Amino acid sequence: MNIVESETPYLVEAKTCEGRDRGKCVSYHFIESSHSLGLEKGELILAQIQACERLLKFTKDEGEIHILKDEIAKLKLVLDLIRY
Repeated sequence: MNIVESETPYLVEAKTCEGRDRGKCVSYHFIESSHSLGLEKGELILAQIQACERLLKFTKDEGEIHILKDEIAKLKLVLDLIRY
């Protein structure tokens, strides 16, 4: 079996987009498809939080900043509920 380790330290990438019903929202995708096979819920949510935090560093639009901070808060709440 060949195991190839990725040079990318991140599992998930986030971006803001226009939702059909709710306006702007955050969408996610796996950087490498192999990571989608064996993640636990907590690992996936943690990867989503990290992706939002990375995107927040480069965002200048106040609306997007608000959306990202709200998304991070919701994900942290869900992560806390899963852990306990």
